[in-house]
Amino acid sequence: MTFVPLRMRAVGEGGVLCVHDIGHFFRADAPFMTRLAGDQLTSQDRTFLGDHGHLVDAADALGHAAYLYGLAERAAHAGPLDYLILVPTLRCNLSCSYCQVSRAGIHQPGFDWSEATLDAVLALLDGLPGERIKIEFQGGEPTLRVDLLRAVIDRCRRFAERQFVVCTNLQVLDDDILALFDDPELFISTSLDGDAFTHQRHRTGTAASTGQFLDNLDLVLARYGPGKISALPTIDPLAPPDIDALIDSYAARGLDSIFLRPINYQGFARKRHSASREQSGGWRAYHERFVRALIARNWADRSRVLEETYTSICLRRIFQPGADRHVDLRNPNPLGHDYVVIDHDGVIYPSDEARMLSRSGVIDLAIGDVHSGWQNARRDLLNRHNANFDDPACQRCAYQPFCGRDLVDDLARYGRIDKPRLETEFCRRHLHLFDFLFGLIYEDDPAVRYSLSRWLRLDGTPDALGTVHA
Repeated sequence: MTFVPLRMRAVGEGGVLCVHDIGHFFRADAPFMTRLAGDQLTSQDRTFLGDHGHLVDAADALGHAAYLYGLAERAAHAGPLDYLILVPTLRCNLSCSYCQVSRAGIHQPGFDWSEATLDAVLALLDGLPGERIKIEFQGGEPTLRVDLLRAVIDRCRRFAERQFVVCTNLQVLDDDILALFDDPELFISTSLDGDAFTHQRHRTGTAASTGQFLDNLDLVLARYGPGKISALPTIDPLAPPDIDALIDSYAARGLDSIFLRPINYQGFARKRHSASREQSGGWRAYHERFVRALIARNWADRSRVLEETYTSICLRRIFQPGADRHVDLRNPNPLGHDYVVIDHDGVIYPSDEARMLSRSGVIDLAIGDVHSGWQNARRDLLNRHNANFDDPACQRCAYQPFCGRDLVDDLARYGRIDKPRLETEFCRRHLHLFDFLFGLIYEDDPAVRYSLSRWLRLDGTPDALGTVHA
């Protein structure tokens, strides 16, 4: 029998998490680890390891094929281009303190798509070979140019599967905007930072503007229902809102998913919130308390399930490889292949964060433009470094099968991509997240197991979430 390589990490009191390359895992106690280290495994130990895929018979061709298939399933594979982030205008009617984009003023000329850029975008859409498309309209404030959004949406009617997302601050709603929102294939994404005071402090600046936003948010929720609207809070880790008040601001409106996002070290935030370059232990403790508050609420009222979105994404990375395309955790993380960002001037970026770095004057990560294309040496250079397979720290990490690589984040924070992995915020953040999640996975509490299983879209029964012990 041949051992599949195991990565190990201490979890809980005296336990060791053992994970092999394709992400199968178990928690071992101290006696098992002593037997393993001394090459004194019992027949029962070997049976356990074989039954769970940690030992493979050299003559078992099917077992080896299954192992290789598992590796392939864990790896991200870029399909055809079917996801575009479009920025028809960089102008905005707000000036949020943590703005990641470095937006332009609402009356500044030269920050909208030109006719030539619109024509090139439409021609690009005409040439896409697939049967599905997702368009996310970013800004600036994209509803300032409803005409451009309509032109794109109308051009996409040929696709069999279509989805459109408008990322809007909802400060203004008029008949043209509501007529656009009435499209059943269009979804609304906005920001809700908590109660009115917190939202005003971060975004609108005045009570009147905050009141207008909340009225508009309630209007679209009443008109369309919460299934069409998503919202996320951007949190200042130095002054986070009260957890229950933040949850209440979402739950009271029927919004069940809360993407708890600390201020990102991008755009204007680089100067106004310089402490956001690294996240503190205080932020991580706040996140844990937030998730546990959701768990308690879900158990107390099982008529609805509240979730912290990124926690659920990481949980699915553990149990359901390939279930989503969240780009922060893809591995490899192919850039400029299945999704791109087209800016207000037609310049193409491999991600929205890359666009922000260029707007902030940190580094130009543009890979082309909508007129001449982007399959070029600049894109290829970025993609040489888009995986964690060869990083020495990642090779030893128990969480490598679930984690990814975000070199744009490294460039944003450190101006380099070769900083030792364990010294990067991306690594520290995900070590904490996966430590926390595996602690929950092995926590013998029905309330915890209920929420975890529901976040995995399972039925929530005590046995829905299986765990393995050696």
